[in-house]
Amino acid sequence: MKKIELIDVGYYVVPLESILVDALHGEHKNFELVTATVKLSDGSIGTGYTYTGGFGGAAIAKMIESDLKPLLIGKEVLPPEQMMKYMNTRIHYVARGGIASFAISALDIAFWDADLKGRSIPLCEALGSKSQKVKTYYGGIDLAFTEKELLDSLQKQIENGHTSVKIKLGKADEKEDIARVKAVRKLVGDDAIFMVDANMIWSVPQAIRMAKALEEYNIFWLEEPTNPDDYEGYAKIGQTTTIPIAMGENLHTIYEHELAVKVGRISYPIPDCSNICGISGFLQVAKLAKEYSLPVSSHGMQELHVNVLAGLENRGYLEFHSFPIYKYTIDPIQVKDGYVEPSKDPGVGVNFDWDILGQYKQ
Repeated sequence: MKKIELIDVGYYVVPLESILVDALHGEHKNFELVTATVKLSDGSIGTGYTYTGGFGGAAIAKMIESDLKPLLIGKEVLPPEQMMKYMNTRIHYVARGGIASFAISALDIAFWDADLKGRSIPLCEALGSKSQKVKTYYGGIDLAFTEKELLDSLQKQIENGHTSVKIKLGKADEKEDIARVKAVRKLVGDDAIFMVDANMIWSVPQAIRMAKALEEYNIFWLEEPTNPDDYEGYAKIGQTTTIPIAMGENLHTIYEHELAVKVGRISYPIPDCSNICGISGFLQVAKLAKEYSLPVSSHGMQELHVNVLAGLENRGYLEFHSFPIYKYTIDPIQVKDGYVEPSKDPGVGVNFDWDILGQYKQ
């Protein structure tokens, strides 16, 4: 019977190379990384993590340290899905979703990592696949870029191996948004996969108007056109446009994703292991999506999500996010011809370079 002997929590504030901007959150000057390393009584060690766009990381680390760690030390280790359920149940009353989902995510990923390393199995293989590469797209946080800066940035990513791209929308002048879309479509060509993301900034009527204006540019999906809590609004938008609607990065429970699919009628659910209670939560969303014959894509954490998506039959697209967490790992992932290969290493496939990351520890 394995028990949890130790949980070590790390909190890092990592500067970005340049200030990144989107319509709702404004400027991103850094991202926060919260790590959780668990040691089990049989000697197995696993590391999980979560991240933020620059706010709330200290609170997440504190919840793990003060609330979850005391619950877990000395407890018998159950399968990760059961550990996730246990953590959710114990702190449900004060913390359903929100920061709690971020904290549970880091620990859930750590339990998956320890379990798989103890059995010498890579994550994608444990989920059903040994070597399936995953389609990816570059998702920039680029609303503040001039049109030239935007095109130069995307051209660089194309040279880096990307064949699909996504840009931010939400300019004060709608015509400027349309002009940027037109310019990007010209750059990437008529047939390239091209998504757009409004980061929740539009009202439902504005989203409908913008979607209609965007239809001629062969947009693969329109992401988060309005408030993610307005599920009926999402349904209205989707019913009035030929562009598929995507959302999910701001949903922190399986119940919210169910509403997005069943009420919002979205076409592309996009969960994030960092805030949906880890790999266990992501797999719940993937199962839900499969029941509705939908693909499941990912948001952020590309170094982890490639290994999750590679094991799923209904995998969609891997977002290659502008927060470069992968650069702080021992073997950073690489893009080739629009695809990323999953890790063959035992565990979840993310092994941090603590020497590089350590300079940002708080």
